[in-house]
Amino acid sequence: MYKNILIPLENSCFDEVILKHIRPLAKLTNARLTLVHVADGFMARNQKDLGESEEMRDDYQYLKRRELELHNEGFDVKAVLLFGEPSKEILALAEKDKFDLIAMATHGHRGLSDIILGSVASDLRHSTRIPVLQIKA
Repeated sequence: MYKNILIPLENSCFDEVILKHIRPLAKLTNARLTLVHVADGFMARNQKDLGESEEMRDDYQYLKRRELELHNEGFDVKAVLLFGEPSKEILALAEKDKFDLIAMATHGHRGLSDIILGSVASDLRHSTRIPVLQIKA
């Protein structure tokens, strides 16, 4: 079933929702978990030229804390920090590393809110053949 699960995190309270739901599934299938966050601020999008920002350091520390938490619970887990446009970077990673599930929390925006605010969840759902588990936070 699911052996390699990608979990996009946004460094917010919404992350706990998906992590709570994915733990039992990962234990049941003995899945490897990969936590990913895409830093998308100005510095992150231009990091090759401008260096590291406080936002990027905070995101990296957050991912490492979450990775350690899950590791201490017995999960096979790694954390990846990417830079740029979230949907594009998550999709590229998911396809490159051949994940068999993408599991994420959603904000529950619909219709006009998605158009105005954008939606990583919607972009992922419509742009990949990999199954996407979305839990409304």
